[in-house]
Amino acid sequence: MPRSLVARAAAALLVVFLVVGCSPQPGSGSPAASALGSPARTQLTVGLGYIPSVQFAPFYLADQQGYYRAAGLDVTFQNKIDPDLVTLVGQGAIDIGVADGTSVIPARSQGIPVRYLATIYGTYPSIVFAKTTSDISAAGELKGKKIGIPGRYGSSWIMLQALLGSAQLTVNDVTIIEYPDFGQGAAVQQGAVDAATGFANNEPVQLKVAGVDTVVLHVDGIVALPGPGLISSDATLGAKHDAVAAFVGATLKAMREIQANPKVGVDAAIQAVPELASQRSTQEAILDATIATWAPPSGGPDQYGRINRAGWQASIDYLGRLGLVPNSVTVDDLVREVGLPS
Repeated sequence: MPRSLVARAAAALLVVFLVVGCSPQPGSGSPAASALGSPARTQLTVGLGYIPSVQFAPFYLADQQGYYRAAGLDVTFQNKIDPDLVTLVGQGAIDIGVADGTSVIPARSQGIPVRYLATIYGTYPSIVFAKTTSDISAAGELKGKKIGIPGRYGSSWIMLQALLGSAQLTVNDVTIIEYPDFGQGAAVQQGAVDAATGFANNEPVQLKVAGVDTVVLHVDGIVALPGPGLISSDATLGAKHDAVAAFVGATLKAMREIQANPKVGVDAAIQAVPELASQRSTQEAILDATIATWAPPSGGPDQYGRINRAGWQASIDYLGRLGLVPNSVTVDDLVREVGLPS
């Protein structure tokens, strides 16, 4: 990737942002007939991540292969960061976005009318990593260590607290070093910190390419935090339900095709972002790590998109204990399965 080790890494995963206009038929979202009798396509707004990346290969492939068009959709991609995306989706300015489940819960609790439709990352991608040459191999061994993190906010901060809590530790038992420029991966490489937060399909992959092996600590076995997935607003679902469902189905189809043949995903990403071609082997490694996060820890491609409602309830409870759920919400307030296989 063309930017520094982690600036790209952490930023790339922040969010999805795709744009398209309004459905010509507000009640159903299905294509309406034009004056010439041909079906008019429903325009959608969908957000991808802050930086175009191979991690978004399913969206690129579905677009390039005509899966969205075959479903009667016109899709345009744009890029935004997660907090902006959640707000814009809630306002109806964007039809569909990709956002972390741990962002959706506080947002809905504060009255932002967003719903989570389908899971993209079935395995929570936010992790803590350290060099294999360190003495860190479990959460309890983080005690007294320096841990790099972009800031005390967002999914990484929530994950870190859960991981430490599993070993009866708190953030007061470690030294937090903030890297607002997302340079914590380079800090691990250089030995400035003992460990850092990051994403399973970013920093450890890029460090491996640089010749540095890492140990990765996951939170999934501690609390089933919902990872990034497709979100929409109540208003958009009312006006464009069928179009949104078609988008979800086409995207999941592309995910399964890429899982079966990752080469088509890398090719699609390079077609969308030509500069990725200069580091194809790195892109292949990142995509392989990304594919590994699409299914839940005990599932396979047949589980793509599925929503773990029990995990969502556990997350509501956990975020509530952190004071991030000011007003009570239920899983039904947050989740609405749309376009998933029956």
